[in-house]
Amino acid sequence: MDKLREILIGHLSVLIKDKSVLKAFEKVSREDFVPEELKEYAYLDKPLPIGEEATISQPTTVAIMTEALEVDKGHKVLEIGTGSGYQAAILSKLVGPGKVYTVEINKTLAKRAKETLKSYKNIQVFSKDGSEGLPEQAPFDRIIVTAGAPEEPLSLLDQLTDPGIMLVPVGVGTQILKKYIKDKMVVVEDLGVFAFVPLKKT
Repeated sequence: MDKLREILIGHLSVLIKDKSVLKAFEKVSREDFVPEELKEYAYLDKPLPIGEEATISQPTTVAIMTEALEVDKGHKVLEIGTGSGYQAAILSKLVGPGKVYTVEINKTLAKRAKETLKSYKNIQVFSKDGSEGLPEQAPFDRIIVTAGAPEEPLSLLDQLTDPGIMLVPVGVGTQILKKYIKDKMVVVEDLGVFAFVPLKKT
């Protein structure tokens, strides 16, 4: 597995310039986040099913989003859509003494992710509808949504620090990954077309 991980990191290094992001990928074992029968495919650059009509995202997608989020040590980060927990694990390596709060609407996935992530002491998993964010823990330095929102969830900007950055895939079917940069005013950048499972609400 170590050799396969090295090959994947080499592939990602062509796209990703932030060395700290690449180091985070080196430290997190993707095979821990996929079903037993798919572990041999863990380091392929493709999404894999994890049950409950969900997937673990393609490593390239995770890397692009992570770099775009511009996470620093000490940051407080909100992730909406825990899924397997892989993205949260990558973020945890970047925030260091900071904290990652991750929210999953599917109780089965949330329970599984909580177990998988139990050794990550700076991650807290919530089993609830994350479409409205996590106001009781706000504000956050960074917010990342890892499911496709049918429309821009602008209400989440109220839970973002100023300055702060939020990433959200917006659209139905395929999405445009939007980067919201909040610094007294909000600037929005389009980072390209992606495909995510839909953001669900209760």
